[in-house]
Amino acid sequence: MIASHLLAYFFTELNHDQVQKVDQYLYHMRLSDETLLEIAKRFRKEMEKGLGATTHPTASVKMLPTFVRSTPDGTEHGEFLALDLGGTNFRVLWVKVTDNGLQKVEMENQIYAIPEDIMRGSGTQLFDHIAECLANFMDKLQIKDKKLPLGFTFSFPCLQTKLDESFLVSWTKGFKSSGVEGKDVVTLIRKAIQRRGDFDIDIVAVVNDTVGTMMTCGYDDQNCEIGLIVGTGSNACYMEEMRHIDMVEGDEGRMCINMEWGAFGDDGVLDDIRTEFDQEIDMGSLNPGKQLFEKMISGMYMGELVRLILVKMAKEELLFGGKLSPELLATGHFETKDVSDIEGEKDGIRKAHEILVRLGLDPTQEDCVATHRVCQIVSTRSASLCAATLAAVLRRIKENKGEERLRSTIGVDGSVYKKHPHFAKRLHKTVRRLVPDCDIRFLRSEDGSGKGAAMVTAVAYRLADQHRARQKTLEPLKLSREQLLEVKRRMKVEMERGLSKETHTIAPVKMLPTYVCATPDGTEKGDFLALDLGGTNFRVLLVRVRNGKRRGVEMHNKIYSIPREVMHGTGDEVRQGGTSGRGPQETPTSHLGGQCFLCSPMVLGRATWARALGWPLLGCVPELAFLLGGGLELVLRPWWGSTPGPGFLLSEPNFSLQLFDHIVQCIADFLEYMGMKGVSLPLGFTFSFPCQQNSLDESILLKWTKGFKASGCEGEDVVTLLKEAIHRREEFDLDVVAVVNDTVGTMMTCGYEDPHCEAGLIVGTGSNACYMEEMRNVELVEGEEGRMCVNMEWGAFGDNGCLDDFRTEFDAAVDELSLNPGKQRFEKMISGMYLGEIVRNILIDFTKHGLLFRGRISERLKTRGIFETKFLSQIESDCLALLQVRAILHHLGLESTCDDSIIVKEVCTVVARRAAQLCGAGMAAVVDKIRENRGLDTLKVTVGVDGTLYKLHPHFAKVMHETVKDLAPKCDVSFLESEDGSGKGAALITAVACRIREAGQR
Repeated sequence: MIASHLLAYFFTELNHDQVQKVDQYLYHMRLSDETLLEIAKRFRKEMEKGLGATTHPTASVKMLPTFVRSTPDGTEHGEFLALDLGGTNFRVLWVKVTDNGLQKVEMENQIYAIPEDIMRGSGTQLFDHIAECLANFMDKLQIKDKKLPLGFTFSFPCLQTKLDESFLVSWTKGFKSSGVEGKDVVTLIRKAIQRRGDFDIDIVAVVNDTVGTMMTCGYDDQNCEIGLIVGTGSNACYMEEMRHIDMVEGDEGRMCINMEWGAFGDDGVLDDIRTEFDQEIDMGSLNPGKQLFEKMISGMYMGELVRLILVKMAKEELLFGGKLSPELLATGHFETKDVSDIEGEKDGIRKAHEILVRLGLDPTQEDCVATHRVCQIVSTRSASLCAATLAAVLRRIKENKGEERLRSTIGVDGSVYKKHPHFAKRLHKTVRRLVPDCDIRFLRSEDGSGKGAAMVTAVAYRLADQHRARQKTLEPLKLSREQLLEVKRRMKVEMERGLSKETHTIAPVKMLPTYVCATPDGTEKGDFLALDLGGTNFRVLLVRVRNGKRRGVEMHNKIYSIPREVMHGTGDEVRQGGTSGRGPQETPTSHLGGQCFLCSPMVLGRATWARALGWPLLGCVPELAFLLGGGLELVLRPWWGSTPGPGFLLSEPNFSLQLFDHIVQCIADFLEYMGMKGVSLPLGFTFSFPCQQNSLDESILLKWTKGFKASGCEGEDVVTLLKEAIHRREEFDLDVVAVVNDTVGTMMTCGYEDPHCEAGLIVGTGSNACYMEEMRNVELVEGEEGRMCVNMEWGAFGDNGCLDDFRTEFDAAVDELSLNPGKQRFEKMISGMYLGEIVRNILIDFTKHGLLFRGRISERLKTRGIFETKFLSQIESDCLALLQVRAILHHLGLESTCDDSIIVKEVCTVVARRAAQLCGAGMAAVVDKIRENRGLDTLKVTVGVDGTLYKLHPHFAKVMHETVKDLAPKCDVSFLESEDGSGKGAALITAVACRIREAGQR
């Protein structure tokens, strides 16, 4: 027993010594993680060279576009044919893919030989033979009467220019067929099929075996975006962002790149890694100086590398007692299969002995152990080098996606990966060690690259079908020039109806007179106040207009909020002495004797709420109302009841806040802030709510919008309400000269900068336009001379049904669920408040039909208002990569693929483009009407523009300008952005009005 243990120990130590000797001898082939990371870094640089337009011609890693733009998503279906040509035999396959909730692939295939005389004959002979074999296969399956799509795996060096066009660069693998190099192989096989005339097929795609591997595995795992082959040769492919592929036009989406990584190092970047054995392998190869990386890792060279090492060690008397055999000295006699056998789990040493004896040697136990170790080092280096380059690819994909942790799958094929007992395990471990922030799955391709060609074809068909379905849905949103001209014509008709006294009441485009009869001429001067009220915040502005050499506008402004209670409270004044009775809220207090009312403990029950809130209650006087903090009022008035002596009536507090008193209070604050307390100035009032204007300084509020509900205002003149509030305050006096809406304010602001500005346009949350109309055409106002600005209120264009043939089902859905169904239909097609909702409805439709988000409608997507219009601007930004589009969709709770992001971007583009075109058609109608009014052949005019959609959307303005230019060719139209808002415009209207008034007085 002791003797056997000693013997085992002796052999273990002996083995260990031999292993150490080999490790020391092959030190340079044992690569540390630090070295592997350096190799990965170098490979990244080579990848970038291959992708760059200027560096591609000299790059060793060619990074060839494959024109495969998507991986399978599991919804592919149909029957497909595939050809797999890469050697002396080729396969024909029939692949049926079904998608009935259970992904299923059925396959039939047959292998056909290519005789040597055909391999070395003419190209016509070769492709006729392939066509004959294809016909035989289709006869066998009785499918000759079907025109099936076909994918062609062609594993030879090619220059690919389209998915179905690939030019053979040079034959390899013993092929010498004449007349094929430099030709498109797809065209050659099509011609061969046509020559037969007994069947027809649709050749959709030509791919190489690496891409086929990725696509085969991609059908089973949708995370698969890398293909790897480690067999006789080695190569990899992966899905790259289009924006990085300089050789192909377009920035949208992704494309599979055939890396041709076997040539890594051909430019010398691996010279410090390559050993004398690698150099010897290269010198003895058919292509010295080429495919240097492949020669370090692939099955064609692995066995030969081991043989060269054994020969050198024997020559140095480190093995076989210094003896060599003719078999060991013969190139190719130590095969890669031998390396796999020797590294087998159980009988590796015995297998080494058997192989060495076959090679004419008489090996000792130590020789067998050493040979085993040499095989281990060579195959481990191969796996490690493969892992380093894969790590570089994974790191690039991770950075492209901008993810903190990448989850990805690598589809793998090849005899070394599949048959070597440890290669796969070593590769996996090393990759995970080099990229610890990536979760990587390796998936073996079980059905070869032929099935992959069929899957490429299936994906191409799926994408084509989906594209057709999407285009059919989006087609009604894509307006032709003829349609836009018709919109322009109808807008002009509705403008005429709005201007006519006879048809005004039923016209949807109201064409309201604004009583603004002139634009700035540059002589305006003075200090003016302006109010700009159109939402929950409003501005008070001091505008100083200077003329002469110092001509310009100086502005000071302050923004004030309007509390919700004020928006929903009363709009009229705070009541003071002599106001109407308070009704049931009045309560008599007890007799207070000589005490001050507010000091009496007997009224604490009524006053506790005020004191608790810290509001001051002033001294006791007959019938007095106090405005408490926040606009609440407390009313005291004399009362003589049944108790002896006088008392007071104390009203309950009125919690309705007074809108116009609040506005005046803010004006007072602003004047004090500017050091102008007590100064009387002319004031312009931008009031952006539906009004009926009766004069420049009289505007009747028709209806509150934008969440306002202040009572006592609708049907009243807002200028009168403002003047009364100013009068009640008795601190200052203002001359309210003009009340305008924001569109007119925009025109006037721009009119100060450009005397040709005679129209205003707002395209933001809402949309409207105005322009200077001839007085003779404004039938609602007396007078024939001069011009007047008309507030079109064009958002209602189409409310009478005149746009029904242009509205889509998505417009109808948005309108139906809006706060005002049937109203403002044109605005709902073009303005920022609604574009996001139109997009969301289209995305839901696409998803229902399986064209988006893999057919799964999330609860988030069902949520109204989720898709804000600002996201359209962000998604359509030229500088925004699809990665960021996906981030926006993820923020919205929509999990998307790269393909989904492309589709969402396309929908946003179509919806925003239509909005800009419709807006352009409307403006074309306006400028053409101005030209026709004046009987001019050509018109030079400027449109002042404001609004977030116009200013912030990356393409809206450009598309709108192009549309106006196209539809109104006789008008030279410039567009000027309003930089200072509609408040400045109100002040300038006031300045113009004051100028005209002063001129009239003179």
